[in-house]
Amino acid sequence: MDVKSPTLPEELRVGLVQMRCAADAEANLNKALARTREAARQGARVVCLPELFRSRYFCQTEDYAPFALAEPVPGPTTEAFEALAAELDIVVIASLFERRAAGLYHNTTAVIDGRAGYLGKYRKMHIPDDPRYYEKFYFAPGDLGFKVFATTQGILGVLICWDQWYPEAARLTALQGAEILFYPTAIGWHPEEREALGTRQHEAWEVAQRAHAIANGCYVVAVNRTGFEPTPGAEADTEAGIAFWGQSFVAAPDGVVLARAPVEEEAVLVVPVDLAQLDVARTGWPFLRDRRIDAYADLNKRYIDVE
Repeated sequence: MDVKSPTLPEELRVGLVQMRCAADAEANLNKALARTREAARQGARVVCLPELFRSRYFCQTEDYAPFALAEPVPGPTTEAFEALAAELDIVVIASLFERRAAGLYHNTTAVIDGRAGYLGKYRKMHIPDDPRYYEKFYFAPGDLGFKVFATTQGILGVLICWDQWYPEAARLTALQGAEILFYPTAIGWHPEEREALGTRQHEAWEVAQRAHAIANGCYVVAVNRTGFEPTPGAEADTEAGIAFWGQSFVAAPDGVVLARAPVEEEAVLVVPVDLAQLDVARTGWPFLRDRRIDAYADLNKRYIDVE
């Protein structure tokens, strides 16, 4: 794909909406719309929302009831954001539970570009299956590949949460010209593990994404939710659930964290990024130039067994 960025001012203001998600989907949508408007009021030209922001993180259990939350993409939620994006002339990155067909669902992010409207979608490629993150029950793996979107505000790559641990995903998106990698996210602590493992778990998450910024010479924007969400059916147990760790952040092409949201509070961050720094970073650290593409065929294997 030959994707060229439109002529843009070097500084782009990026908005991150870190929010608590309630049981009421309509309330969550209204909050997301209001916070997006707030980010635009502060000067954001691109606004990213957390993963699956229309509901609490239902993947803590395997239950058929949450499938009722799913919707077509494009559909009602993208229409609401299309109207807002057109009014404000901004780009919106919105993570949704997509109903593709009867019995077929995806974890999907839509990209909406001002007056141009809905540009397209990315379906989450890496689907976790861990305690309280039972996403394989709900979502089929993405089948659209890794994608970039040539918006009026730059070439944007979109990945989703569990994708953020995989250098291959970041690399293949960056190789298509992505200037910024956006990761809508829902990640946090198991409360019973937080004291012993919490700091190192969070640091590993952040370091992995800062490394993507360095290795690919681009910006990384991770947008998380915050607050404690009890496991459905165990609302009275403060140890049964996920304490989302917030701390949404922006990393520059040299890995420096430009801004970070708090742990337990909602926040709207608007962060200026200088797209000219991509050329500076990639010239000084020419990782793309020095890649040995002739030597990487084994990356297509699950594992290399050495006899």
